[in-house]
This record gives sequence, C-alpha cells and structure tokens, in this order.
Amino acid sequence: EITGWSGTSVTVTLTYTTAATYSNRANVTSTSATYTDSAWSSTDSIVISSSWAFQGSNYGFTSGKQSSDSINRFSLVSNTTATDWGNLTVTRSYAAGQSSTTDGYTEGGHWSESSIDKFSFTSASGASSHGDLNTTRSSGSGQSTSTHGYASGGQIASGARTDAIDKFAFASNTTAADHGNLQSAKRSGAGCSATDYGYNAGASYSPGSFDIIDKFAFSSNITASDHGDLAIAIGLTAGQSSTTDGFSCGGYNHSAIINTMNKFSFSSNVTASDHGDLSVARAILSGQSGVDYGFTSGGYNSSWGNSNVIDRFAYSSNVTATDWGDLAETMQESSAGHQY
Repeated sequence: EITGWSGTSVTVTLTYTTAATYSNRANVTSTSATYTDSAWSSTDSIVISSSWAFQGSNYGFTSGKQSSDSINRFSLVSNTTATDWGNLTVTRSYAAGQSSTTDGYTEGGHWSESSIDKFSFTSASGASSHGDLNTTRSSGSGQSTSTHGYASGGQIASGARTDAIDKFAFASNTTAADHGNLQSAKRSGAGCSATDYGYNAGASYSPGSFDIIDKFAFSSNITASDHGDLAIAIGLTAGQSSTTDGFSCGGYNHSAIINTMNKFSFSSNVTASDHGDLSVARAILSGQSGVDYGFTSGGYNSSWGNSNVIDRFAYSSNVTATDWGDLAETMQESSAGHQY
C-alpha cells in the first residue's frame, strides 16, 4: 500500500528475495467519495535472476573416462555414493569440462576429438552435440563464465602440445572461436575460473612438468600473461576455484603420482602456497568447485590403479582432504569436472 502521494506520477520500488518470474499489476483506490477506484492495470512480468557464480551448491559431475562415455553425479552436501547420470555422445578420456548455470559441457578427448557435448544438470537424459572446438585436442583445461566455455592448451592429434585457447557460447552450438594463446604450449594443467579471468596452472610436457600459471582475460583474445608459479611443477592435475583463489590438486611430477594441493590468489601473481594433501595420491582426476569446499574425483592412484575416490577439502584451511564417498564406478583418465 502506498499512501500520501500526490500528482499524476509515482515511482514504486518492489523488493524481491528469491529468483523467479513475478507478475505484477496495480490499481488506485479512492479514499474520497468524490472519486471511484481505478481499474486494474495490465500485468507486467518481472524476471529476477540469480547472480552467476562458478561454484556449485548442489551437485558435482564427472564425465568421460578411459574407454567409456559415463557421466556420474554426486552430492556436494552429503557424502553418499555417486549415481549414474546418463552418457556422453562419444567415449572420451583426457577431456575438459565447463559449467553453465543449467548444463555441463565436455569437450575434446583422447587423442583427436574435436566435438563438444552438452548435458543437463537436472535431467539424466544424456548428452547432446554442442558443436566443435576450433582446435582438436585432448588433455586441455576448462574454464567458464556465465555465457561461455573456454578450452586452453592440450595435445593435438600429432602428439604436439598446443597453446591455443578456444571460446564457445553456451547458448548456441556453433564452432568455437579462437581466443588467443597461452604463453607456451602445454597440456594437463589445472583449469580455474574467476569472474573476469581464466587460469591454466601447471602442466605436463615431455620429459617434465611446468609450474607456470597462465592468466587470460575472458573479454579479449590477447595472449595470456604470467601469473606466478605453483609451489611445485606438476601436470595431470585437477583444478578448483573459490571466489578468490585457484587450486591445483594431485597430479604427476614425472617421478610419482602425488597428493599435494596448491593454492594461489586470483588477485596477485605470487608463488602458490601448499594447501594440505588429498586423502590419497591421484593423477588424471576431475575437479569440482563448491561454495566453501573443493572436490576431486576419480583418476589413477599412486600405483596407476583405477580410482573411484571423491575427496573434499576446505578452501579456508590447509588440512588434509577428507573422503567424500565414491563414484558409481572407477573413472580414470577423467579430467572433465562440473558443478551445479
């Protein structure tokens, strides 16, 4: 109710606390017998949308593995065993993952896959085709904004590493566009996403590993810049993102599969710090990002055996990660992680 106003024009501010589509109409009620009440106005719809965040609050997803097209879903709030969530359109390992507010995207794969798959976070109906990468690759790293997915680095069909960054729209399944380059060609780094920038941390190359962190702008396709280094050189690692920091978990240092977690700031390019350890050492695993916790799933264990382990670690403290249930199956060589 609005009272005490005069004139022929009034501005009304409506406050909403929940994202939804609201239908609104108004009428004017006379307080004097001299006038009659007005008719109701026509209905206007107001759409209140949630602000986008890369982090998920409901479920994490792992898609693809060696010789399989499986998708698994697990809860980010309870440590129960993951469930089957349909299938990709093709078998993929060494793929990369991206996340919109409603769908997961899995692109590339061992060794010369160029297609992009899209699957719903809310329906286990399986994936559909969503166009192709500009550069065919496996072992790339995935980054996301609210509207686009990015694929950075990787290995092309010839076996050579690539420095290419691709950008594709979540809203349309056209071929991805070139979006500049990393500082150098590399594969199997940790993909991390801030609001305005993507990060590719560490990487594998023959015969060793990188500790370099690349930073590139989502808004322009210029060459990535140096953003400091990880605490150790590592590849075949998984990435997670809080609102302020990126993480690299597990991996292979070309000597052994390790359990180390690194943490680096999105706002400054100082060397990353140690952030505790995974519950078990793993490599070629998937990373998922919750609001307050990061998750890793699947991969190879320290003896190169297949793993179904899901770990959870706190962004705010560098204690050892805790077991968070298991995937529905072992998912080795599954680098594509997503969250909702």
